[in-house]
Amino acid sequence: MSRRALVAVAAALTLAVSACSATPEAAAPAAGALKPVSLQLQWFTQGQFAGYIAAADQGFYKEQGLDVTIKEGGVDIVPQTVLAQGQADYAIAWVPKALASREQGAAITDVAQIYQRSGTRQVSFANKGITSPAQLAGKKVGNWGFGNEFELFAGMTKAGVKPGALVQQQFDMQALLSGDIDAAQAMSYNEYAQVLEANNPATGKLFQPSDFNVINWNDDGTAMLQDAIWANTDKLSDPAYQDQTTKFIAGSIKGWAWCRDNVTACRDLVVKAGSKLGASHQLWQINEVNKLIWPSPAAGAGTIDPAAWAQTVKVARTAVNADGATVITKDPDAQAYTNDYVTKALEILKGGGVDVVGAGFQPMTVTLNPGGS
Repeated sequence: MSRRALVAVAAALTLAVSACSATPEAAAPAAGALKPVSLQLQWFTQGQFAGYIAAADQGFYKEQGLDVTIKEGGVDIVPQTVLAQGQADYAIAWVPKALASREQGAAITDVAQIYQRSGTRQVSFANKGITSPAQLAGKKVGNWGFGNEFELFAGMTKAGVKPGALVQQQFDMQALLSGDIDAAQAMSYNEYAQVLEANNPATGKLFQPSDFNVINWNDDGTAMLQDAIWANTDKLSDPAYQDQTTKFIAGSIKGWAWCRDNVTACRDLVVKAGSKLGASHQLWQINEVNKLIWPSPAAGAGTIDPAAWAQTVKVARTAVNADGATVITKDPDAQAYTNDYVTKALEILKGGGVDVVGAGFQPMTVTLNPGGS
């Protein structure tokens, strides 16, 4: 993902510019002084992680003196465990899953809340009439499990309903499309696009949004915080790691701001990085992920909102899944999150003229191709 080599002339030029500039971002060290840093993703390469891919490709990490290696995730990779075991410097993980690991002993801290809103949805065909959690009563409801189900269970509990059957859903939408379930779990940026990329046998054309109803847990009040940058709690006592964390967050957020303003070019970087998903699907994914990030709080992207954190903790402590389990059994301690490093990172970016709020953000309209090609 990252490139170390810069010729000596470019290194000399960088030093000369640094000496003349008052902006913090310009003070990057020479190429030979770049600090190797590793980031563990929580899933395969895709638009969900576009900002980090862009930060590496566009040199935003290098501006901060970092040479970042991005480690792809997968089915059997738990990013917060990789981080806690010292096999990565930072990790991307959903807050409730990371809090569960933290309660079990993983010393990790949320240092930047990149996704400000949840991307989890429950999708059904419009003719099923499921427009709210209450209407899931008596229906066959799919969910992935593996810690992804708690917003759904919290929503049903709040509505006081029980489904007709709970179905273990695969990480696709085939059970919904085939009629085996009435409502399927989906991420707004991934599985929901899959149904819109599928052929409607009644029309011979692709399905349209009007063919489906979508329950959004952000509207229901049971949403939980998702993708965040996690750091090693113990290492945060080291001033050098503290400084590195600030710089890593700055480079990452600048990457996300670039993907906000250059959606198509950002898509191309993700495809080049090796994503197995099609180009139109990736464009959809980055556009939808941008909606989860922008506009960010007035304080800036990555800031952890105490109210959203408290809601996540409440759902994680009280929502009971089909096995009778909650995500966590007690409130996390004060070291579970901090805004100290993201605040410093945002000052660096604002000093360099980066828009870290995106108040004027407008998503684009994406046309999906069959199969996401």
